[in-house]
Amino acid sequence: IIRYKGSDGEVSFKYKTIDRSALSGRDYVGGSGTITFKNMETRLLLEIPIINDFDPEKDEHFEVELFDPTNGARIGNINRMAVTIANDDDFNTVMDRLMVMTNTNIDALRVHTKTWGEQIKTAMSVNGGDLENATCCDYVLHYFSFFWKVLFALLPPPQIFRGWLCFFSSLAAIGFMTAIIGDIATIFGCLVGLNDTITAITLVALGTSLPDTLASRTVTRMERFADGAMIHITGSIAVNVLMGVGMPWLVAAIYHHLRDSVFRVEAGPLGFSVLMYSIAAIVAVCLLVLRRNLAVFGKAEIGGPSSTRYLSVFILVLLWVLYITLSCLQTYGIITFDF
Repeated sequence: IIRYKGSDGEVSFKYKTIDRSALSGRDYVGGSGTITFKNMETRLLLEIPIINDFDPEKDEHFEVELFDPTNGARIGNINRMAVTIANDDDFNTVMDRLMVMTNTNIDALRVHTKTWGEQIKTAMSVNGGDLENATCCDYVLHYFSFFWKVLFALLPPPQIFRGWLCFFSSLAAIGFMTAIIGDIATIFGCLVGLNDTITAITLVALGTSLPDTLASRTVTRMERFADGAMIHITGSIAVNVLMGVGMPWLVAAIYHHLRDSVFRVEAGPLGFSVLMYSIAAIVAVCLLVLRRNLAVFGKAEIGGPSSTRYLSVFILVLLWVLYITLSCLQTYGIITFDF
C-alpha cells in the first residue's frame, strides 16, 4: 500500500476482506482491521495468510477493500482489489514469469554516482534518467536548469577521498554561485534605481537565500522529524550573520589598522530593519510553539491538517511582506522612526 502526495503526519484507514470464490477460514485468513502510516512513512505491506489444504482446486479469489481514511487522507482511485489464490501446480511457472518480468536494478538504490561520466549522464537526463516517472514539470525544470546541472556535475564524485573532496568543492561552488547571484542582484537594483538598503533586503537577500531555501526543502522532505529542517535554517542564518558579517568586518578592521585609519560604518536605517526583523522572528517562533502544542496544528512544526498548514504559510509570508514594506517606507522617508 503506497502513500503519495505527501507523507507528513500520521494517517490511518480501515480494511476488510470480502469472500468471493475463496472463503475466509477455509482458503485464507480473512477479517478486518486498521492500517496506520506513521510520519514520513510511504509504504506498508498488508499480509493475508493463505491456507494450504493440499487439495487440488481451481484458482480462487477474494477481495480486499480500503475505506474510512482519517486526518484528511483520501483513498486513491483503486480502493478494492482482487487477490487470486493460484493452483500449486502453476507455482513454478508463476515464479519463472515473475523472475523474467522483474528487473531488479540494485544500482538505482545508490544515492550517489562513482564516476564523472555517471554524474554527467545523470545531469543531462530528465529526472535522472527515470523517464517513465518523469512529469511535465520535470521536463520544464530540466530545460531551465540544464546548464547548471551539467556544470555542477563536473564536481568530483563522492567516491573520491571518501567524499571530502566533493564536500569542500561543493562548498566552494555554492559560495561562488551565491556571490555571483548577489552581485547580479545588486547591479539590477542599481539599474532600476532602488535604494541600496532596499536592494540588500529584497533582491540580494532573495538571491543569496535560494541555495539555502532549496537545501532546507530537501532536508524537510528527507528527515523524519522537523528538527533537521529547523536546525538547518537556524544554522544557515548563524553562518550568514556571524561569518558573512564578521569576516568582512575583520578584514576591513585589519586593513584600516595597517593604514592607521579609522574603520567606521554608519548604521543608516539598519536599526529599524533589525527591529522589524526581530519582531517578525518572535512572532514566527511563537507560531512554531503553538504548532508544537496545539492539536489543531497537528502538534507538529511542519505538516499537519491542510487548513492550518496553509494558514501557517500565509502568516509567515505575511510577516516577510510586512517587514519589506515597512522597511521600504522608512527608507524612503514616508514613515519616520529614530532608532
